[in-house]
Amino acid sequence: MTFTSVDYDKFRALRVTHVATRLEELIQDEANDTLTPEQLFLTAVDDALESRRVSRVDKLIRQAALLIPGATVAEVDYREGRGITAVRMRRYAAHDWRVDATNLLIISPTGGGKTYLACALAIGACHSEHSVLYFRMDDLARRLVIARGDGIAHQKLLNELSNIDLLIIDDFLTVGVDSDAASDLFAILANREHRLPTMIASQTGPAHWVAELPDRVAADSIVNRLANNARIINLGQIDMRQHRNDQARAEKTYWE
Repeated sequence: MTFTSVDYDKFRALRVTHVATRLEELIQDEANDTLTPEQLFLTAVDDALESRRVSRVDKLIRQAALLIPGATVAEVDYREGRGITAVRMRRYAAHDWRVDATNLLIISPTGGGKTYLACALAIGACHSEHSVLYFRMDDLARRLVIARGDGIAHQKLLNELSNIDLLIIDDFLTVGVDSDAASDLFAILANREHRLPTMIASQTGPAHWVAELPDRVAADSIVNRLANNARIINLGQIDMRQHRNDQARAEKTYWE
């Protein structure tokens, strides 16, 4: 059985082209000769749905703009002293972020692996078909400042950041931000409160954030919204960047 171009025009009109293509492939495969027409059709439907799901996930990962788009919880180092376990991270990776608005704070000194972990959890969220946006704090502040030159663009950006399923801000307050960026950050977090979670990766904790933000009242409001409804992952003092460098130098193929 082979479908004609007229058939495919009909399939496109019904938006079932992928089903038809897969069904034709299954019919032409001799290994499926024992299957009934109903079984072949249902298999084609399942395969087409999975193909669409994979395409949606790939698009979500691209749109998230992750620093490490290939990160995965399976490759996280769970050595003693890092304060994390594979079971706990799998739970986070499969988490329903739309249902639970609890924030997640990932704290470690520089080189502790917080960016990789944040990206790995973001990949898990994308696989659960959540929308995700990743920003480094300095990049986010810069984008907000630039958008302020256009009122419509500025409001559009604030709305996008307020309504994304999972907002990730990396290197949070590693460098200071001005009062305008702090004001926008307050608006975003206020809009997300009790609705959608924010993931923060930082070298420091809430006490430092309050001191780093330019306005004390706004600082208290921002930090309160982030920290008082949050789970915390403290990755300890292990320098994973140095550990990876030492591993690379130990390889026989390494040269300087």
